[in-house]
Amino acid sequence: MPSRSIRATGRPRGIWSAERFKESQRIGRTMQFWLTQTLNSLALGGLLLLLSSGFALIFGLMRIANLTHGALFMMGAYVAANVARAGWGFTAAVVAAALATAVIGGLIERLVLRRLTGNSQAQVLATLGLSFIAADLCLVLWGGDPIPVAPPAFLAGPASVFGFSFPSYRLAVIVIAVVAAVLLFLLLERTRLGARIRAGVDDMPMARAVGIRASALFTSVFCLGAALAGLGGAVGGPMLSAYPGLDADMLPLALIVVILGGVGSLVGTFIASFIIGFIYTFGTALVPDLAYVILFLPMIVVLAFRPAGLLGSARA
Repeated sequence: MPSRSIRATGRPRGIWSAERFKESQRIGRTMQFWLTQTLNSLALGGLLLLLSSGFALIFGLMRIANLTHGALFMMGAYVAANVARAGWGFTAAVVAAALATAVIGGLIERLVLRRLTGNSQAQVLATLGLSFIAADLCLVLWGGDPIPVAPPAFLAGPASVFGFSFPSYRLAVIVIAVVAAVLLFLLLERTRLGARIRAGVDDMPMARAVGIRASALFTSVFCLGAALAGLGGAVGGPMLSAYPGLDADMLPLALIVVILGGVGSLVGTFIASFIIGFIYTFGTALVPDLAYVILFLPMIVVLAFRPAGLLGSARA
């Protein structure tokens, strides 16, 4: 009589169960990898949206490639880290970072860029020089070691997503970015300030002709864009930490997002942020040696067929 542990195929039940267990583990690890990287991509896309939307507003209205934007993101992270470490709480840290960078942005526009009106090359060089100064200033004030930023206590643990564990805070970043995008859309589409900004983006000479004060509008937009960069740095602190070189890491991604999405298009910036988030995250995880090739290649392909970007206008 054959043993009861042998099936008709002659395979012992113990071996069959072990193989099935290993296969299920392999499938589980694969699903965990793809789900984790997808959620990481969405979280990075949310940070890029906060950073790039402000950059897109400034570039779309003032036609200034504000190269201090990465430095403002980094300064927002440092301010949030120090306010949180002082015991004021994470919410106060985020608000302080946004307000501090808004004030700095307003000073940059009033004291530097306004004196260089009409000279785009000088404006680019000035913002580039200010970004170097800001980077060295942060290095002097806070040293060269990364400063971690603790997330809120209720978001410190993992969350279960489709049966897999994932950091709760990264899910919150996705929600924060979407809420910020909706609020920014409502600001631009449903308020008087938004109507003035849209008029200035479409045709600044005509906007001036109907009584819109360009100087006040430029300052307001620059402060808003700087505040969004600081908000992105503060929100991204628990994910990235505050460290020297954070500005240089984030600014190229913001430039790619704005160019890919199209100048003057908030919807294009929203779409491009998550596209770049997915490409960069999966490219770094799957082919790290070619991460930047994979990152820039889609932008080149899109611009070859749509020079204005995905949703940008030809005038912009």
